[in-house]
Amino acid sequence: MVDMDLLNKGKKRLSPVLARATQMIIERGEGAYLYSIDGEKYLDFVSGIAVNNLGHCHPKVVAAAKEQIDQLMHGSFSLGYYPSALKLAVKLAEVTPGDLDMFFFSNSGAEAVEGALKLARWKTKKPGYIAFRGGFHGRSMGALSVTSSRAGFRDRYAPFLPTIVHVPYPYCYRCPYGQKTDACSLECLAEIKRVFNSVISPSDVAAMIFEPVQGEGGYIVPPAKYVHGLRALCSDHNIYLIFDEVQTGFGRTGKMFAAEHFGVIPDIVCLGKAIASGMPLSAVASREAIIGDWAPGAHGSTFGANPVSCAAAVAMLEVFEEENVLQNCNTVGEYFKAQLLALQEQFPVIGDVRGLGLMLAVELVDSSGSPNPAATNKVTNYCLEHKLLFYNCGVYKNCIRFITPLNISKSVVDEGLAIFKAALKSV
Repeated sequence: MVDMDLLNKGKKRLSPVLARATQMIIERGEGAYLYSIDGEKYLDFVSGIAVNNLGHCHPKVVAAAKEQIDQLMHGSFSLGYYPSALKLAVKLAEVTPGDLDMFFFSNSGAEAVEGALKLARWKTKKPGYIAFRGGFHGRSMGALSVTSSRAGFRDRYAPFLPTIVHVPYPYCYRCPYGQKTDACSLECLAEIKRVFNSVISPSDVAAMIFEPVQGEGGYIVPPAKYVHGLRALCSDHNIYLIFDEVQTGFGRTGKMFAAEHFGVIPDIVCLGKAIASGMPLSAVASREAIIGDWAPGAHGSTFGANPVSCAAAVAMLEVFEEENVLQNCNTVGEYFKAQLLALQEQFPVIGDVRGLGLMLAVELVDSSGSPNPAATNKVTNYCLEHKLLFYNCGVYKNCIRFITPLNISKSVVDEGLAIFKAALKSV
């Protein structure tokens, strides 16, 4: 029997700093569903914020974690090697972009970003970074320094890391230069060149950190020609290009990594979230010429490469091979996006539908096309009342993102869409 008095006392002992979407107490999860402690069933289009790409508690991942727990839970990766971590390094090297086949393991996306920033500075001996407006890279001080998705995340934490310049992300739906996609002259890329002339010399820039699909900023997909231009600009000035694939990685966009959509290979990649299907794990990936030159002791982690997390990650990659996860993501993703586009025809409040694979979002607007966060809140609350969970995003808090498991069926998508459509009617 559940001791609710104890659980409610526990709530009062937790800092309010972690913003919460609901007050429910989650008892268990299975596939695309969560179950609260009071027996309520919720359709989960949050997936642990892009963590549970195989749904909740995939049997193969659970079995691998349980088997590893019986053998070893922690021993310190700086003391000796773990078989599960070594297996993971080999399997990751088979799927990461290009020649990015050497890794440093840590615990969270923010830690991976911290590691990438440190690696770039250590290797280049340069102090500066270029980051992108609307970007989210984590809440630790280094990661927060390159984050600008919401000013509230940064309030009362200044000063941040020095020598960071934020430039516009290619947000084509709300182009800051007033251009249209079919006539785009890449003014946002030209802005970086102007920054090099007037704000920071490229000789002082260690790296640019870029989300190949912007996550918290609104699930924004950049034009391919922009990403190619960014790669060329970095190469021309000997600047490392860091892709933050913490949210886009491991199949979320229909390819194992979003970089593949653009045919661009960055110099460093940040990995996290879905890497271990719910177990805490992250990684910095790079080529041997960069990360293989990182001196012993220049970085470290107590829990990084945890053997249980690594065992879960190996199992996750095996599931991708065995169950055609990417194929399902693309098939169902195309279907889901088509249904959202059909809803856009019916409901003018949907200003834009965007995304790749099963990383999809709608942007809600008012009659003038301006951001409509009030409508977003109404839709979100309606769906919560009707047991559909999703998160908002966007600089203006007016986007709804759908982060389903990648192995979801069309019928379960339809179940969620029926609730979402009813919510739109209520606005």
